[in-house]
Amino acid sequence: MSARDEATLLRDYARDRDPETRAELATRFLPLARHLARRYHGQAEREDLEQVASYALLKAIDRYDFDRGLAFASFAVPTIVGELKRYFRDHSWSVHVPRSIKEPKVQLDAATRVLSPQLGRSPTPLELAQHTGSSVEQVMEALAAHTAHRADSLDRPLFDDGDTAVELLGGEVDPGYVHAENATLVQSLLSILSEREQLILRLRFHEDLTQAEIGERLGISQMHVSRLIRKSIARLQAASR
Repeated sequence: MSARDEATLLRDYARDRDPETRAELATRFLPLARHLARRYHGQAEREDLEQVASYALLKAIDRYDFDRGLAFASFAVPTIVGELKRYFRDHSWSVHVPRSIKEPKVQLDAATRVLSPQLGRSPTPLELAQHTGSSVEQVMEALAAHTAHRADSLDRPLFDDGDTAVELLGGEVDPGYVHAENATLVQSLLSILSEREQLILRLRFHEDLTQAEIGERLGISQMHVSRLIRKSIARLQAASR
């Protein structure tokens, strides 16, 4: 298909939104989407990557603004690549890692690309933290999460010259379990309270506000806040029994 024919189809679809024109455009640019998907082959199943790239191609066709005069391929490529990167960010981890930890890793990769030529070496966690405005702890956590793409095998020996596997390590009693169980119990009990009662308890015991501060925030008296707290606690105690 010539560039003129492509332009005609893009202009027609921008005007009419005809499904057949959309399908014809998708068929025309599908090789481009598959080519971009092949860049990441080996990091995920090829069929999954091509499906993501094809879906992104349809999004690019729908979002393309013909009147801006930008070549469609110039618009579609970053759209498809962005969708592929989001796919890896959300689906290519073999263990669950919160997005709040995944996304800083992307920022750290960009910071590393900037700092490495300047320093002549890989930046330290402190230098990365200063460059990104994060704490060293946040940087270390994000860097550690990079290894979570693949789960470790329980059969892996702990040492090169030994045969003790990870699965043979004995567990220890974690006192944090009791706290977690109590927190779960409290959370389930709170559901019997109204939203305002839950809010008051959270402000008092989680955010450590005084009764006067709570009353000022909610527009009620300190005495009323005190009564609501006593009433809520009594209901929770009764429910726990």
